[in-house]
Amino acid sequence: MGRDATRHAEGGTGKCWLFDLDGVVWLADEPIPGAADAISRLVRSGRRVAYFTNNSAARRVDHLDKLRRCGLEPDDRDLLSSAEAAAGLCQPGERALVLGGAGIREALGARGVEAVDASAARRGDGFDAVVVGIDPALDAARLAAAVRAVLAGARLLGTNDDATFPTPAGPLAGGGAVLAAVAYGSGATPVVAGKPYAPSVALATRRLGAVDVVVGDRASTDGALARGLGARFALVLSGVTHRGHGPLEPEPDVEARDVAELVERLLSGSSDVAG
Repeated sequence: MGRDATRHAEGGTGKCWLFDLDGVVWLADEPIPGAADAISRLVRSGRRVAYFTNNSAARRVDHLDKLRRCGLEPDDRDLLSSAEAAAGLCQPGERALVLGGAGIREALGARGVEAVDASAARRGDGFDAVVVGIDPALDAARLAAAVRAVLAGARLLGTNDDATFPTPAGPLAGGGAVLAAVAYGSGATPVVAGKPYAPSVALATRRLGAVDVVVGDRASTDGALARGLGARFALVLSGVTHRGHGPLEPEPDVEARDVAELVERLLSGSSDVAG
């Protein structure tokens, strides 16, 4: 099935499903069993499928290649990220210190912003913004450079404030944990761009139009984004949220073990999450 079919299968409903990636389609480098096949079934049924990740570390090509290795054929425009949302808070020509991965630097460059990695920052450098995300190379020196830049007057922007990041071995400290360290060290209140905040709602609306269902593993991000988009929230228990989780805010409209179970219930008629 080609890329045009990934967006709209002829004769289908045209409804848009927006998927999180980490904890939904894969865990780190391990695909979640059945997720890709289930998403392909959705595409064949006529749903438009798009993806929105709060993981700002990877470049767009890395996410797209990873989806293709899973057997999916994503359209480039149907991949959204918190790095892209954060870049939208900067103006072309500005200079930003990046405490995070290559995905942030790429998004800022595409916006016309000079992105300087925290390891390359020097005392006395001037920055308009400090953009923070999950940082695979985090150390004391990188953290100190970000704090200094904020104390010197740079705006503090977070790609997301997720406390944890799901992996097959269990949760790791997420981008929100790194952001909290910079905020505490500098005394600044960050503006957060990723799910579920207003910049992400605006990005998804601008790029996708109406969204019918948001599928994710975290109510506070994916569920809240769904509410901001006027969409239904489908919670899957393959990532950070597990069975026996207790009350959630917002409560999901439907809950399933994983994407495979969710789609099977929809297409068999046992769930009305997408009408």
